[in-house]
Amino acid sequence: MAKKVVIVTYYWAPAGGPGVQRWLKFVKYLRDFDIEPIVFIPENPSYPMVDETFSDDIPKDITIIKQPIFEPYKFAELFSKKKSKTISKGIIAKEKQSFVEKTMLYIRGNFFIPDARKFWVKPSVAFLKKYLKENNIDTIITTGPPHSVHLIGLNLRKQLAVKWLADFRDPWTTIGYHNELRLTEKSKQKHLKLESEVLQTADQVVTTSFTTKEEFSALTKQPIEVITNGYDVEKYSQLPMDKKFTLSHIGSLLSERNPLILWEVLSELVQTNEDFANDFQLQFAGVVSERIQRAIREVGLEDRTIYFGYVSHQKALQLQRSSQVLLVIEIDAEKTKGIIAGKLFEYMAAERPIIGLGPKDADIAKIIQETNTGTYFLYTEKEQLKTQILTYYEAFKNKQLQVFPIGLQKFSRKALTKKLAEVLKSL
Repeated sequence: MAKKVVIVTYYWAPAGGPGVQRWLKFVKYLRDFDIEPIVFIPENPSYPMVDETFSDDIPKDITIIKQPIFEPYKFAELFSKKKSKTISKGIIAKEKQSFVEKTMLYIRGNFFIPDARKFWVKPSVAFLKKYLKENNIDTIITTGPPHSVHLIGLNLRKQLAVKWLADFRDPWTTIGYHNELRLTEKSKQKHLKLESEVLQTADQVVTTSFTTKEEFSALTKQPIEVITNGYDVEKYSQLPMDKKFTLSHIGSLLSERNPLILWEVLSELVQTNEDFANDFQLQFAGVVSERIQRAIREVGLEDRTIYFGYVSHQKALQLQRSSQVLLVIEIDAEKTKGIIAGKLFEYMAAERPIIGLGPKDADIAKIIQETNTGTYFLYTEKEQLKTQILTYYEAFKNKQLQVFPIGLQKFSRKALTKKLAEVLKSL
């Protein structure tokens, strides 16, 4: 008989963006490993992005239960709809913040701890406490961010004899934007206390990166498993490759993730290599901050740059497979070593060369190198980066630009779901 588990998640189809994909794909395959998933989601969420194509992955007869949620972001939109949307996505500009933005960040950081979805905790605990008892279910999963979802698991674990798996798609107090929330010292300590309590109470902790596991290991003796994000084996119509030497970044590119070294290298190549200038194209799919767009204009690449804006997941996959080179960019900081963008695994499955930029000893560097799917550079390696781009360009001109991946199968969504199922059955 299949083991029943309740998965508590804020993000679910038709929400757009990477946050929804992880558990949507787990749910898609869990039944293949004798796990019966029951999904608990908000009834009236305020998603900053919507992608209707994700709904196609929901198993037709899956049990989905809902509970209403109070969303402060809806009230914040009365003051500034644009700022409310960007803050809810985690997009926080460090420069030229207006009084309204500063005020919204202060309120978000200090009045809504751990986040603005905290009002979903109490009614969800009351509902699920009854539901778990009535349906004889003894295992729950919570996934964050938003990390307030973990407080639902914390309360249920304390009140019922249930097993609890806490899944961290991103870190909590070390996530990139945490220090931009204008937190008071009291608020910082409250975050740390809640994070510690969740980590020490959950029966099993799961992270998406090796660095986050290492960080959490210093905070708890509970078992921690790394289950990364991955790629799905999907059928694609055959698409022609771009005729241009296209470098593409798929996904949001926020203000701090601004690789000036890359824009400078590309600008220098355009100015000194006529063939490269004629063939080169830079394109972005997803939100790109004004700061980055300005940096690209300042080095003279504006006429060779395409901004698609937010696109559906299917369109993003098509762009990945038709591009010549794919870019994965992380902030050059110690705090981002453990960030593994979900798109990295889809990039690998697209079998196009990857150029990675980020901090030393980053998890993404380890994965790119181990899978032989591209090259990774530090922000200090300008000449090495320029040489590699030229190497890829020469291969493109000779119609020989390709990669030969190694060991990708373990990152398939189905293989990762098998690993998750094994963890759940051990609880």
